[in-house]
Amino acid sequence: MDSTDLAFFAAVAHGGSITRAAARLGTVPSNVTQRIQRLEQQLGVPLFYRHGRGMTLSGAGERLLPYAGTVAHTLAEASKAMRAGAEPAGPLLVGAMETTAALRLPDMLVRYAMDFPEVDLILRTGTSQQMRDAVLARSLDAALVAASVIDLAAQPELLAEPVGVEELVLVTAPWVSVFGPASIWSNMQDTKLIVFRDGCSYRELLESVLRRRGTARLRMMELGSLDAILGCVRAGIGISLLPRALVEPLLLDESLAMHLLPDGAGRMETLCVRRRDGFVSAALAAFLQRVRQQFDHSVLVTPALPLTESPLA
Repeated sequence: MDSTDLAFFAAVAHGGSITRAAARLGTVPSNVTQRIQRLEQQLGVPLFYRHGRGMTLSGAGERLLPYAGTVAHTLAEASKAMRAGAEPAGPLLVGAMETTAALRLPDMLVRYAMDFPEVDLILRTGTSQQMRDAVLARSLDAALVAASVIDLAAQPELLAEPVGVEELVLVTAPWVSVFGPASIWSNMQDTKLIVFRDGCSYRELLESVLRRRGTARLRMMELGSLDAILGCVRAGIGISLLPRALVEPLLLDESLAMHLLPDGAGRMETLCVRRRDGFVSAALAAFLQRVRQQFDHSVLVTPALPLTESPLA
């Protein structure tokens, strides 16, 4: 059994047939068949069930597949390490929550691009869960996510570095009251939450806060961009939970209002995560260093202002 055998095995497992695996590998089906048969003979167990619709993994094949992936990843990382130079260059794929990308990264990314023009940087945005899963799947080299989606005991493949704490605030249209018998909290069943897609850590925090105070049914409007969320909040369609440092500059035109959550409920730690077994290229090392500097120099928890505190406890 060698790495080529495992690569052919993985191609059949993912493609579901000899023909699709051969096309993916750029070879003829008979070559794939011979490789699979030889591997099964060496291991002494069938790796696939053959049927009219193609091939599916046997129990032994299911157990072997993760090892095939590990070998492929190790070879790819070794190749990457051999090609890497001392200066940042080549592809770099990183991810971030959309709010973090909008709030913390623009200036840093401009400086990074100017200082390291040989790096082909791709920034992807999404929910914390999406970014975490992309790092686990090796689709991203690193990502900035909310700490609430990281459990290192359950995800030992990850390394997580704290980079800062955001203060999240309730954002409403300026005429929306948060106090008194007519407040949104007195009739939350009729109030829409303007949120990112499922898997957003800010959305989960807002849902948790509301459920703790007895709101049985939550009405959602799920949107895919920060601008759309802010536009709907301005129009009074609903409310949202966003970083204070992002919302505060938008208060100048008095089209939004923000309200603090009590007892530190709005504090959310941001982590930079990457795979423990991933190769740290010069490009990634430089990016991680710039992220640390950016968050060190940013005021993540804004000094207290005389704002209203929502009675959510």
